[in-house]
Amino acid sequence: MTIPLKQVIQAIEEANEVFTSFWDAKIGKTVYLADPVMTDMTEEDKALAAEMENTPERFLRFPTKYEIHQYRIMEDFIDQISPGKAQEELAYAIRGKGAFRRFKQSVRYHGLEQHWYDYLAEAYRELAIRWCAEEGLEYTELKRKRTRKRHCCGAVMI
Repeated sequence: MTIPLKQVIQAIEEANEVFTSFWDAKIGKTVYLADPVMTDMTEEDKALAAEMENTPERFLRFPTKYEIHQYRIMEDFIDQISPGKAQEELAYAIRGKGAFRRFKQSVRYHGLEQHWYDYLAEAYRELAIRWCAEEGLEYTELKRKRTRKRHCCGAVMI
């Protein structure tokens, strides 16, 4: 089976504690299932849950918010910055409550916003590729207006 890498990345970007996203291999689309602890399940959610129970092989769960480890991504970003004031302040910013807010403020203050978002995008891309490999899926990726088909091991098939 083949999935657009962009679809996996989007599911990773959208990950939250209210919904769990799945790839429906039958229709090739992302579907979302509400967490009954966090929100009331609609009739549509109940029907989807029943379908998942009846045909579990059809649905592949995308990484959840808790599997993405955004805090670790921030730490890795800080580690690759040249030693100095910006690195020190970012490392301090991620300690304790409010770490994500302070990190974003510090990134903005030091003019590293674009660098951070590029780094985050690449981290999500790598996570998406790993997910495809773990699930045994091939993926397609748009590069320079050409579609390339890749196998989970990274071999390009044009």
